Amino acid sequence: MPYPDRFYPVVDSIAWVARLTRLGVGTVQLRAKDLDDATALKLVRDALAVVRGTPTKLVVNDYWRAAIAADAEHLHLGQEDLDTADVAAIRRAGLTLGISTHDEDELDNALAYQPDYIALGPIYETTLKKMRFAPQGIERITAWKILIGATPLVAIGGIKLEQAADIYAAGADSIAVVSDITQNADPDARVRAWLQTQQQAA
Repeated sequence: MPYPDRFYPVVDSIAWVARLTRLGVGTVQLRAKDLDDATALKLVRDALAVVRGTPTKLVVNDYWRAAIAADAEHLHLGQEDLDTADVAAIRRAGLTLGISTHDEDELDNALAYQPDYIALGPIYETTLKKMRFAPQGIERITAWKILIGATPLVAIGGIKLEQAADIYAAGADSIAVVSDITQNADPDARVRAWLQTQQQAA
């Protein structure tokens, strides 16, 4: 299976990780903010227990120490996290590393770490996270993909299922999805639709 999968939901709880795992999602990112070290470690261990023995890959957002301690396999860092993370220790632990980018300087910074994927966002307006960057638009996806070559590109930020075909066509290898799942009236049906679209785009 590719990493990350073409449909890449980002959620904030064990319940969501379990739900998506049951639905057969291949890659799930766990992003829970403002946790102390002990709470983060418990959360990561509990989430890893949920996906163990399944095809689902768990990506830990931000908490790199917890990811190492819990023997996680996949990590995602934002630019601010990258400033304080011990990337050498992360690599020694065998973790894959995905990095968020929003402009050319951040992209240059991220590429210096030879990440396993680059995330670009927000593609569209998003209400979930206060962003100091304007929406990037589809054209930026194509430009970013040219710059990063074979490195997988993840598009994130305000993306809905109906826009997926255009996002993939622009050059994104994967689409990270938050509110289109978590705020949907029928999340399970929406996930199944995303999975079907993912198969069609592959």
